[in-house]
Amino acid sequence: MNRYNPFHTLWQWLRRWKSGVRHQVTWSGLAFTTLILLIGLAAFASANNLLFLLLAAMLSTMLVSGLVSRLSLAGLEVKLLLPEHVFAARRLPARIQLLNAKKWMPSFSIHLASSDEEESPAQIYFPIVPGGATLEALTTVYFRKRGLHGDSQYQFTTRFPFGFTERRVQVRLHREVLVYPSIDAQTGFEDLLHSLEGDMEAHFQGRGSDFYRIRPYEPTESARHVDWKATAHTGELQVREFAREEDNLVEVLLDLETGAAGEEWLERAIECCAFLCWRLASRNARLRFATQERDIRLPENGDIYTILKYLAQVKPLRARTVVYPHEETSFKIVFSLSKSPTLEAGWSSARILGRNAFEPPPAGSSGPGVNRRTETGTGADVSNRRR
Repeated sequence: MNRYNPFHTLWQWLRRWKSGVRHQVTWSGLAFTTLILLIGLAAFASANNLLFLLLAAMLSTMLVSGLVSRLSLAGLEVKLLLPEHVFAARRLPARIQLLNAKKWMPSFSIHLASSDEEESPAQIYFPIVPGGATLEALTTVYFRKRGLHGDSQYQFTTRFPFGFTERRVQVRLHREVLVYPSIDAQTGFEDLLHSLEGDMEAHFQGRGSDFYRIRPYEPTESARHVDWKATAHTGELQVREFAREEDNLVEVLLDLETGAAGEEWLERAIECCAFLCWRLASRNARLRFATQERDIRLPENGDIYTILKYLAQVKPLRARTVVYPHEETSFKIVFSLSKSPTLEAGWSSARILGRNAFEPPPAGSSGPGVNRRTETGTGADVSNRRR
């Protein structure tokens, strides 16, 4: 039966960390080394035993400092606990756990920081990590881009015990993180959303409890909706029109046939698509999101995170695949750079968001640079609207 041998375990840790440990001499270490040299020269020049004793004590202090510093970094493990949903270009709260696997020896004065430029939690300081203990600290993380992020590098740093050297060691954190596209409003996104809300309000006009407008009476309509004050004012029969309280469908198509020259535009379109889908889903609107390779309907096929997970890893396509609308009366939004067979398959009435669709509107303009069918609407809630 194998018994626990602390000296064997310590030796294994030192061997494992030897190749990864880097050190840098500090100003205090440089001053201490200079003092050792001066006392050594004086001891040999004068043959004074007291100076030799002092020299030996200073040399042993230097050696013990290096050994204790290395031991403080040995046996440390790190674990990063992220939220369930991670978005690009947004600082998110996270927790870092630091484990000291040395059951019999604590670690002192440990600084922990990320070496990965894509993931940048702030540096965290642990004054002491007891042997066999796990400490936890709150931090923030930031991912610049969407996609699947793999292993990341972390760095432990310490100057314990005397600050003569700063020792650093790199550790690899093995894990995969799926980062969603940014859902935050960027330049031009809010203006685009307001113009789309107005068009959707006009598209889904009907009869319900929300007043929409007063318009001329049509012979097939019931007389109970006649507005007599407006009729008396204009001299013709006028009726009140309302938005019907039924769930209508908004269809969003992301055309992945962009070619090599459209990769930058596609990244921008993905972020705008994620922003629009997030805002529409937050208002409980029925939503269909489609590309040439996926078709997702909310709430039948999942929730908004189903769309975001797909957008996190979507790439341009070269295959010519036709996507058809689900409902003729739905409000359609299409992200596309050029005419494709898909646009001719029932999407002719859609709002086409092309190359300049995400730019802010010029001064004096009523909306962003997109094909507008109507200027009607004030940006009211678009969930539960139907013609």
